[in-house]
Amino acid sequence: MVKDILKEAEERMRKAQEVVRQELAGIRAGKATTALLDGIKVDYFGTPTPLKQMGNVGVSDVHTLTVTPYDKGVLDAIQKAILTANLGLNPIKDGQIVRVPIPTLNEERRRELVKQTKKFGEDGKIAVRNIRRDTIEHLRKSEKAEHFPEDERKRGESELQKMTDRCTKDIDALLAQKEKEIMEV
Repeated sequence: MVKDILKEAEERMRKAQEVVRQELAGIRAGKATTALLDGIKVDYFGTPTPLKQMGNVGVSDVHTLTVTPYDKGVLDAIQKAILTANLGLNPIKDGQIVRVPIPTLNEERRRELVKQTKKFGEDGKIAVRNIRRDTIEHLRKSEKAEHFPEDERKRGESELQKMTDRCTKDIDALLAQKEKEIMEV
């Protein structure tokens, strides 16, 4: 019973960690990465369609992304979707593809991005702590209902704390890596 509760908590913590990882991937650090365009949806005949389904997204060099659409008639729609995504990117139609130059970041913008990454990290840690709180509550209710020994609940709580510490440490590592990437000139 305790193992099932802990397994569920670990799964939820991993999901919270993955959300932080995805949020951080969407923050541009001055280098071209296809993850920057992951959240963009293109209006394709009235249907918002993910950009990844509209064509190949690639990195042509350190400061340029390219989008090669499967249907050449959607070049304007792709360009418009990237512009309206508010990523600070200015896509350029270049024949059969859309080039997306990634501008270099100034010092002030880098600091803003670091603040943003820290906020995402803190939100992730809060989610992990909330999962811990809910799981402890669940363990205590289960102890009374299932009549398992108190020391088993306490063992479960200490295992849960180790899990929480591990997840928090992993989120901190993700943040440190992203911050280093952003501040790198």
